[in-house]
Amino acid sequence: MRLYDFGRKPVTWFFERFFGLEVIGRENVDRVPPERGILFCSNHISNLDPPAVGVAVPRELSYMAKEELFKIPLFKQLIVSLNAFPVKRGAGDRQALRTALQILNEGRNLLMFPEGHRNKSGVIGPAKPGAGFLALRSDAAVIPVAIIGRYKLFGKMKIVIGEPIDLSELKARKAKAGEAAEAIMERIKALKASYE
Repeated sequence: MRLYDFGRKPVTWFFERFFGLEVIGRENVDRVPPERGILFCSNHISNLDPPAVGVAVPRELSYMAKEELFKIPLFKQLIVSLNAFPVKRGAGDRQALRTALQILNEGRNLLMFPEGHRNKSGVIGPAKPGAGFLALRSDAAVIPVAIIGRYKLFGKMKIVIGEPIDLSELKARKAKAGEAAEAIMERIKALKASYE
């Protein structure tokens, strides 16, 4: 059994038991045919976000992770086995975008944090253009995800999975990546506001 599949149950138990994780909207993922890739876009508040969203979403995910993590020998093997690939932060990493585009166009699923960094305050910041680029250039569905609450021991957390975003109008008029990224971010903000 692969590590991703093996780890799903214990990691789910961990988040439910210690952080009171509640997941809303899993059925929205079923609106997308299983052979079509999905770009999941989420706000980012903690290093725990990737595994938390990973157990909330009913499909296997790939992840962008900062390249520094791949310099830690044993940790590198772990995250690679969990479908992570490196991205250089602070610059347009074309190789990372090519890898992400390939993942989506092969019908696989990718989790991305459009803000590009953690925002511990919980206030959602502006989006970087990468998510918009992938949304416009790939055939993937785009699903917003809102992480609500804090990872407080025995507290309450929510992960809300929204409906797929219709970007057909932006694609038709060849909108810029930044505009598409902001449109995605607005949906994440609206989702968060609706369930707080």
